[in-house]
Amino acid sequence: MISSPKQNRRVFLKKAGAISLASAFPGILIPKKKNSIGIALVGLGYYSTDLLAPAFNFTKHCHLAGIVTGTPEKIPVWQEKYGIKDSNVYNYENMHQVADNDEIDVLYIVLPNSLHREYSIIAAQAGKHVFCEKPMAVTEKECLDMITACRKNKVKLTIGYRMQHEPNTQTIIKYARTKPFGAIEEVTAEAGFHERRTGHWRLKKSMGGGVMYDMGVYSLNATRYTTGEEPEAVTASHTTTRPEMFDEVDETTHFTLEFSGGAVARCKTSFGMSLNSLRVNCEKGWYELQPFQSYSGIQGKTSDGIVLNAEVDNQQARQMDNDSLAIIENTNVLVPGEEGLKDVRIVEAVYRSAALGERVEL
Repeated sequence: MISSPKQNRRVFLKKAGAISLASAFPGILIPKKKNSIGIALVGLGYYSTDLLAPAFNFTKHCHLAGIVTGTPEKIPVWQEKYGIKDSNVYNYENMHQVADNDEIDVLYIVLPNSLHREYSIIAAQAGKHVFCEKPMAVTEKECLDMITACRKNKVKLTIGYRMQHEPNTQTIIKYARTKPFGAIEEVTAEAGFHERRTGHWRLKKSMGGGVMYDMGVYSLNATRYTTGEEPEAVTASHTTTRPEMFDEVDETTHFTLEFSGGAVARCKTSFGMSLNSLRVNCEKGWYELQPFQSYSGIQGKTSDGIVLNAEVDNQQARQMDNDSLAIIENTNVLVPGEEGLKDVRIVEAVYRSAALGERVEL
């Protein structure tokens, strides 16, 4: 039985070394005289195992301090590989006890989408900062619950939009403000891969599956950071070539977003084809990234011959370092929970539009 969050909170407050004012939320708790943030990964699936854990080899401001898993046989493997102490290993039933552990500052939620809300709130109630993979959650209400819990417990919340930390993408984001090619007229954003894993949680509605929640968020978020605006309406539809496999969730989704400044975004996302491009057409030229959401090799060009090919050693390391530095320096995180909330609101509208077969205003 999980003990009282209030009790855990008192224990944490007693042990925490420092309480400071945060620029995002007053009273944010930060480690005292600490130059490296201890992160525990919650969920040891593919993304944690193959990407996040190895990324710590490239980080400067954070380190892998612990794990939370429901699979006991994984524990000795991780302990041997990363030197994780017994006292920093938790399961989903005792995860709240991390409140007593000063070596762990952050819980990084890397679980199926439907579990993001529950375990982010447990982390916040334990007094730990929350890194959560995208999509932030399945519904607007779940996102709001996460934001409220983190504010109430005075911890930071950031969503794992690694692309917003990537240098070529940051150039595109700057173009939204500076408009070097004039007003933005049309954005095309496509993200997808061929999903062949039958029975995977991404194919289950109850787990928050569906391509729009997975790859579609890349396309959606890209249209927002590319234009620097929020869409006013969406028109969407679903298609499938494998109805026997995609009987619960969408395989391919097409959606068009209308922006207040006059720009239109035409997007496609799919579990049935490889898609990875972002193009922005403006009144005086264009620019693009292709690929725009791969784990490496992001590159692009502009209509006047500028090549966008800045590279980082590791995207996940850059993201975790930036977020950890925000904790150390007590500044705003680059991608707060409010950013994830905005996307999930639109994702829900995409599904409404596809179900109704009509344009939905946002």
